[in-house]
Amino acid sequence: MRVRLDQLVISALQQGSAVPAFTCYDFTTALAVVGAAEAAGRGVILLVSPSTAATRNGLRLIAALRGLADGAGVPVAVQLDHASKLRVIADAVSAGADSVLVDGSSLDYEDNIALVRAAGAVLDVLASGGSGAGSEIVIEAELGGLAGDEDRAFGSGAAGHAPAAGFTDSAQVEDFVARSGAQLLAVAVGNVHGRYKGEPELRWDVLQDIAVRTRIPLVLHGASGIPAAELVKAAAMNVGKVNFNTELRTGVLETLEACTAAHRTDGENLQGLLADWDASAGTFAAAALATLSR
Repeated sequence: MRVRLDQLVISALQQGSAVPAFTCYDFTTALAVVGAAEAAGRGVILLVSPSTAATRNGLRLIAALRGLADGAGVPVAVQLDHASKLRVIADAVSAGADSVLVDGSSLDYEDNIALVRAAGAVLDVLASGGSGAGSEIVIEAELGGLAGDEDRAFGSGAAGHAPAAGFTDSAQVEDFVARSGAQLLAVAVGNVHGRYKGEPELRWDVLQDIAVRTRIPLVLHGASGIPAAELVKAAAMNVGKVNFNTELRTGVLETLEACTAAHRTDGENLQGLLADWDASAGTFAAAALATLSR
C-alpha cells in the first residue's frame, strides 16, 4: 500500500528502526525490493534519481512504481531523489512521486532555503490546480554537502570520508528546518555517495548534536559500504531513513556479468537472467531491511 513518506519513517522510528530507501533505475529492481519488503513485513522507499526523472521513460517508470506501491502488501513510498530543478520536481510529482528530496546542498545557505521553499510553492500550485498532485507531497531537504555522485560509484576523498567542511552545521539546523518547511532532513556526517576509500568514519557525535536540535526525522545518504554494526546506531539518533544505491547496483551488475553467458547458451534465456537479477537485488534489500530493523 502506498503511504506518506513521513508517516512511514515516523512509524519506524517509534519502533526503534529505520526505513531503507533503494534507488531503482528499472522496474525489475523495484519488484525485487518490494518483494523483499513484503517477505520481511516491513515498509520500504523506492527512489528515482533526477537523471531518470528528467526523461520521458523515467516518468513512465515513476508511474509504474506508484502502481507497484499501491498494490504492495506493505507500506511503500516513491521518492524523487536529489532534485534541484523545479520542472523535474513538478513532472515527477505529476507522474506519481509522493515525496521529493529538494537538494540545495551545493548552494549557499540562504539559497538552499529559497530552493526548498520554491519547491514547496510549486507543489502548492499543483495541489490548487485541481489535480491534487501536490497536496500530500513530503519534502526532504539536505543541509551540508556529501562527496561523490549518487549515480556513479566513484570513491570519496583520500581520507575515506567527506571533508569536514561538508559536514552539516548543527547550529544551523533549527533555523533551516523552520524556514525551509522541510519534513525530513538529510545530513552530512562523514557519509558519501559512491564507494568509500578505506573504512567509513562517521561522526556520530555530530549526528547526535543534530538530533537534539530538531524533531523531524533525519536521513542518512550514502549507506552503501557502512558496516551493519554502525548502521544499527542510526535509529537511536532519530535517523528514520537510510539510502542505498551503490551496493545494490554493484550486486546486480556482478550477477549479470557472471550469468549472462550461461543464459545465452540456454536458448537466450532472458527469464532466467531476470530471475538472477531479482535474486541479487532482493537479497541485498532483505539484508538492509534486517539490519535497520534490529
